[in-house]
Amino acid sequence: MLWPMSDVDALSDRYAGELAAADPCLAAMMGIAGHDGELTDYSPDGFAARHELAERTLAELTATPVRTDAERRAAAVLRDRLEIDLARSVAGCVDADLNTIDSPPQRLRQAIEVLDQGERTVEADLRSRLAGIPEALAGLRVSLERGRQQGRLSALRQVVNCARQSKEFADYLDTLPPGYRAETERAGAALLDFASYLTETLAPAAPLRDAVGAERYALEARHFLGSEIDLLETYDWGWQELARLEAQMREVGAEIAPGEPLPAVLAALDADPAHRVRGADRFRAWIQELADKAIADLDGTHFDIPEPLRRLDCRVPSSNTGIYYLAPAEDLSRPGTVWYSLTEEEPVTWAAPSVMFHEGAPGHHLQLGLNVLNTGTLNRFQRMSAELHVGHSEGWGLYAERLMDELGYYELPAHRMGMLAGGQQLRAARVIVDIGLHLELDIPRGVGFHDGERWTPELAVEFVLGRSGSIGGEEFARFQVDRYLGLPGQAIAYKVGERAWLAAREAAQARQGSRFGLRTFHHTALDLGPMGLDLLTTELERLLV
Repeated sequence: MLWPMSDVDALSDRYAGELAAADPCLAAMMGIAGHDGELTDYSPDGFAARHELAERTLAELTATPVRTDAERRAAAVLRDRLEIDLARSVAGCVDADLNTIDSPPQRLRQAIEVLDQGERTVEADLRSRLAGIPEALAGLRVSLERGRQQGRLSALRQVVNCARQSKEFADYLDTLPPGYRAETERAGAALLDFASYLTETLAPAAPLRDAVGAERYALEARHFLGSEIDLLETYDWGWQELARLEAQMREVGAEIAPGEPLPAVLAALDADPAHRVRGADRFRAWIQELADKAIADLDGTHFDIPEPLRRLDCRVPSSNTGIYYLAPAEDLSRPGTVWYSLTEEEPVTWAAPSVMFHEGAPGHHLQLGLNVLNTGTLNRFQRMSAELHVGHSEGWGLYAERLMDELGYYELPAHRMGMLAGGQQLRAARVIVDIGLHLELDIPRGVGFHDGERWTPELAVEFVLGRSGSIGGEEFARFQVDRYLGLPGQAIAYKVGERAWLAAREAAQARQGSRFGLRTFHHTALDLGPMGLDLLTTELERLLV
């Protein structure tokens, strides 16, 4: 840090370092350097150590004096995370959790993938992490077995998915260079053995019921949002937002294919060779060009983009691990990276611009990259904690998609349809399905989809399939529903987060009138760093008067 360090900042910096040492896989996602050859201890002792660290830090924070607004904000950000982490740990939501997209099996794979950088790979770090996989899986197995004995198991579909993904992880290791063969063979064998444990021991005991209920859901929603929301009001709002977006889609569809119904319009876009690219290499080059152009256009106009962020690395992994962004490492040894999984040999491109605006610039690459570089006003925990504030980060990503529409960056009606059908519509559907499934709600009468019936996973797949454009068909829809069921509260963070960002901007415009400037709003808001949505709202009210 470049200014005299306050007691709050010193504590926050120390916690960031201790958290990274206690959870190197999380550190890899957060971009915290210094533990690149290590893996997280997922044994009961490892989970207990992280719980004790949070308890001790919260006690120290409570006793730490706060003198300035900046210190007050820093303390609020740290306190919010510590309190929710401890609440989830006490509730038993952490140490026995398996889910489809963000539990120990996926984090172990990501910890390897972020080091697999071709010629830039640091061999010693990759070799060390590969060698540590058998021990990490053994510790995780002890934790899961303790959870099984205590009756705390994830739902069957999550266990089965993690078993399959563990086998896929073993297959991925076979693609690494021959020089790592000794490590990959041992790691691959451990992964296959772990998959067998999940299939043969854990799966038979796992519950069939997926819903977690209102109490657990509210806790998880607070974890992802940094906000306590009215779940039933948000469910009703999701239906209203979906209706608004589908009306816009019909308008854009009339521009693309006048007189045709929406399904026919989307099918025509899929079939149009002008909106397809053959092969992963050509697709990667296409999205890289798209990202580079957006950065060049936005720099100096609506944003100020520092030189280290003018580089974004777009990568297409060999298996379907989703689409996500990893911020630059704090020492800039790793650039900001978009991972864009493909499910087809000739992927469609009409929805890709909105995805890249969300993941790249002005979305996560700009937002999270600025956090990493902001050593002038943010402490280390604030700079690196975006992974822990999903509503803030994913809300900004979805806001970025809409902002680029407002600024006229969707060059074709097809690209605007991609933003609506592939991004906005799906995220609104997520609000409905995620809350509806976990609270076991009825579908409202009059919406034209199984009116009055109670949500089930199969109905959710049908619903998502009809509201996800052409992103990936039934396989994609099933993956999405498995994701919602395994990670309650995460899927709503996009739309609820966007709602908070838009409301904050609208409120600032109302307060400032002719003094309001979009560039100033963005600078002020992003300069605050990652935080919960409630804190974001109150801080912008203080600053933009």
